[in-house]
Amino acid sequence: MEKILVGLKRVVDYNVRVQVKSDGSGVETDGVKMSINPFDEIALEEALRIRERGDANEVVVVSIGSSESQQQLRTGLAMGADRAILVETASSTDALTVARVFRTIIDRENADLVILGKQAIDDDNSQTGQMLAALWGRPQATFASELTFDGTTAKVTREVDAGLETLEIDLPAVITVDLRLNEPRYVKLPDIMKAKKKPLDTIPLADLGVDGAPEVKETAYKPPEGRQRGIMVEDVAGLVAALNDKGLL
Repeated sequence: MEKILVGLKRVVDYNVRVQVKSDGSGVETDGVKMSINPFDEIALEEALRIRERGDANEVVVVSIGSSESQQQLRTGLAMGADRAILVETASSTDALTVARVFRTIIDRENADLVILGKQAIDDDNSQTGQMLAALWGRPQATFASELTFDGTTAKVTREVDAGLETLEIDLPAVITVDLRLNEPRYVKLPDIMKAKKKPLDTIPLADLGVDGAPEVKETAYKPPEGRQRGIMVEDVAGLVAALNDKGLL
């Protein structure tokens, strides 16, 4: 194949304790460490391995968001991506808008494969890959834990409740990846310096002809309720009584 597109989303780093804004309008991001969505890092690592095996010629990373998303794209370039595209918008986007943007970029880049993380750790929707496949009219394979290619066919092993399921799909296609697919490579300082010279194109969302208004609007946020303190019981009878008091028996 000639080209692989990989989506990279800017999210609050998974090591950060997320705080809700005092007015309940969203999650606090000022002064908070932001990173590439971990599942997207795995998607990029797999795309790089595919290129290194000689099964693809170019890997292009794509992000949708503010100019600050350039940081995550530069990290993707440092990992080894050839080019980066930032679809710039100051507004929040939902899964359907993101899928529509990727559909447009696919036509612009004439991509043979799109690899995405199975979900983003900020909203946990797990919708974009499926929506993109539907809009594109091409096959999809989600939650991939193993991936091989044979010409224009991809064989994808995915984890399901009953064990492992193997799918064979024709390319072009959309694949979303799970945690066990690979371990992303460590970015070294020389690679970071080289990434500064790699091309990063910025395209305003309006220039793509995609309606940026989200179909789903988030009206309010609130933190989860605090964990209640546990109680000690003397014996089994006390345990049964405590469970009965809570209406669990």
